[in-house]
Parts: sequence; C-alpha cells; structure tokens
Amino acid sequence: MLIPRMMFCVSLLHAADAAEIDVVNSPVPMVLQDRFHVQTIRGAGDIPIRVSRDWQFAQTDITRAVIIIHGWPRRDVDADKDLQRRAGALAAHTLLITPQFLTATDAAAHHLSAATLLWQESGWQQGYDARSPAPISTFAVMDALFARLADRRLFPNLKDVVLAGHSAGGQFVQRYAVAGRAMQNLAGADIHVRYVVANPASYLYFDNRRPQPDGSFADVSANCPAVSTWNNGFASKLPTYLEQPVSPADLERNYLQRDVVYLLGTADNDPNADALGLSCGYKSQGATRLERGHAYFRYINAAAEAARLPQRHRLLEVPDVAHRTYAMYHSACGLAALFDQPGCKGEP
Repeated sequence: MLIPRMMFCVSLLHAADAAEIDVVNSPVPMVLQDRFHVQTIRGAGDIPIRVSRDWQFAQTDITRAVIIIHGWPRRDVDADKDLQRRAGALAAHTLLITPQFLTATDAAAHHLSAATLLWQESGWQQGYDARSPAPISTFAVMDALFARLADRRLFPNLKDVVLAGHSAGGQFVQRYAVAGRAMQNLAGADIHVRYVVANPASYLYFDNRRPQPDGSFADVSANCPAVSTWNNGFASKLPTYLEQPVSPADLERNYLQRDVVYLLGTADNDPNADALGLSCGYKSQGATRLERGHAYFRYINAAAEAARLPQRHRLLEVPDVAHRTYAMYHSACGLAALFDQPGCKGEP
C-alpha cells in the first residue's frame, strides 16, 4: 500500500557518480516521500519509495515497469526521474519504481517512523534481514513489489518488468536474479522479467572455481578459504531468505534460464577503485569491475553450454564510461537493456 507522507528532507547532493562521495556511514541527504507497506509471515514494515504513477488505481496504458535499485551510498535515488527525462517517448508507457533501503543512521537523522524498515549498512545489498521493526529480507521486499506488479487488476496490460541496479545495486539485482522467489508470479501472469546488472564489484558464483590468467577456471578455496562466503558464494553466512531446501545447482539452472543483461563500462577498469572489494574473495574474481564482469560472463556461458541450455544472458559494453550510474543508463546500450531501444552495438 502506498501511503503519502510529509517528510523532513535535506537537499539532494547533485553528483553524477555517487561512489565519489565519502559517505560510508553518513545519513542519506533525502528520504523518498511515499511508503510501500511490506507484510510477511515474519512481520511487517514500510520502505520509502517513489512510483511514477499512482499505482493505487488501475494503470491501463502501462506496458513496462522499470525498478531501479540504488547504489551503495544510496545517493542515486533520482536515477529514475533522470532516466525518464532521458528516455523521453520510450518511457511513455513505463512505470518507474525506486525503492530506498535505509539504515538506523538515516532514521535518526530524518526522524523516521518506527515502522520504517532499517538494515545494517551493507546488509540490504546482500539480501539480509532488516534489524527493525521486523526481520524482513530486502529480497522479500522485492518479492512484494513483484507481486503487486503481477496484479492484473492494477496492470492489465503490463508485458515487461525490468529490475536494474548499478554498482551495489547491480550486486543486489544479480543475487536476486539467482535467489528471488516471486518471478513466478509475473511469469504466471504472462509478464516477462529482465535483470540488468551494471558494473557490480562482484558476482555470485555457484562453486569454488574462479578465473585464471589463461582464461580457464580453477578451484581457489585452498588459498582463499572464504572464496564462497555469501554474497560471492553459498558456503556460509547465507541470508535467512535462502534457508530453504534449494541447492546451488538448482538455483544455477534456474538462473541460466533467466533474461540477464550484464552492462559494463569499458572505463570501469581501475584496480584501486573505491568499494571494489580487495579481500581474496573479491580479488579472485578479477582485478577490476570490467575484468570481473567478462570473467563471470565466460563462467555463466560455460555453465549454460554444459547444461545444454540456450544462452539467455548477454553482456553489453558502454564505451568510455567508468563507474557512473547515469551515464550507464543513458547510453545506447543502457536504453536497449531497459527499454529494448535498438542501436546498441556493445556486444563484445
């Protein structure tokens, strides 16, 4: 349920790239005004959200929904509005949705209601449970959003849902594409789902193998025992959302059959980039975000071939763009991934 509220806000910092701001534990500069109520068997709570239409009423002309997941500092929550301006007529029949995952620091700074769901600083991007007011996973929040979009009374002509995220948002989207449970609601309503994973620092692997200098993959757990700790693998520290009898092999097979686009900036190639992740678990995936993306694409394509499944995943490169949210979405390949606009020539 969407509940309009008056909020205390401070001016949003104007930054093309949220990663350039040193905001590890500082509160977000603004909190989105509206609320989405999430009810689960583990409790209930609200998250701030912005929706481009009033989805309490039927939206008969909406054929596509694009959900944008913010990055780590959570400063790029205006990516949806900026994208709508950039896309122009492409977005005419599109519902744009931006959920905002907050922390206790944000709640204190903005005097938020006790009903607001709050996560640990990096817990939201890994699918962990909220710390208050109920232990609800961010993946369960996404399930609730998907379930609402599957309601044919509200969206009788919805055909496509795109879940997209850049940087930490890309990490979230890729893990949800693997572990999420609500996409079957959309499939049952004959709605296609695509996942757009843009410039994440790491990917979720299904075993202990990681890329080698010769392009092969080998088990690296002897030298890096934590290589498969969540959220880079399934060995330990899994969110409660994944405490169910589903094996990594089954999750992998399902993932291989989903529509996933890896959107990589060719200039996102700094081995010392901020928030890149320099533990052995991260470094084993490659030296840079660009290198890690290409390695994972090889890994997932090899898995599809071994399983004798069609290649459903695509990798698109955005020339000369580094770690910049808006530039990635504005590119020809970004618009192709989000809106199916022709003109992307980014397949390497």
